[in-house]
Amino acid sequence: MSTATDVIDHLAGIAPGSHLHEIRTQRPQARENAQKSYLALFAPEFPGDVTALERFAVATFVAGLHRQSAVSDFYATGLRGLRQPAISDAVAAEIARGAVEGPYGRYPQGPLSVEDKEGPDYGVSNENAALLGRRLTAALQHAHLLVFRPRDASPAALQKLLDAGWSTTDIVTLSQLVSFLTFQIRVVAGLRTLAAASRHEETDTRHEPALTGLLASSTV
Repeated sequence: MSTATDVIDHLAGIAPGSHLHEIRTQRPQARENAQKSYLALFAPEFPGDVTALERFAVATFVAGLHRQSAVSDFYATGLRGLRQPAISDAVAAEIARGAVEGPYGRYPQGPLSVEDKEGPDYGVSNENAALLGRRLTAALQHAHLLVFRPRDASPAALQKLLDAGWSTTDIVTLSQLVSFLTFQIRVVAGLRTLAAASRHEETDTRHEPALTGLLASSTV
């Protein structure tokens, strides 16, 4: 996909000139900012120490945990394009292992403690950790925490990333990536729902004359 293509339009299946396309063009600044965020994270001019492999692996994992096939397939394709099939297979396996119902976790002691909910403490399997390496293993585990149990985020969780070789700048990039994906996935899911509803309304409109005739003639 060309970097000039609006990625949210692409993921939501929005065609130029369609009703949803017109809706998005009414908020040009929001649309432009979303596209710039995608490019900054996945086609950065200055990528720093976070590699394309790490970016697309984490994106594939996060999208897979959200069970949004259009988005996860998009990033999985990008990951496979980097020609590291063992990494792609390991990430796919970890999506299956990490898929749970959330959110869950424990709040600091206080009024919100009544909403505490127990859940699994996800960890990458030893076999896949050997393939992924320390940095990517730690990144997937931290991403899982942010997706399913953000209330458990803590300095100790960040220290695990530092211990695995992530610098503070890298951690900021990783956090931005997960945050952006959560936003993107929700927007795409909403737009696809609107598109489906629009198609349903169009179908009802096309069938309305025939239905009206049936009702008028009392034919069953």
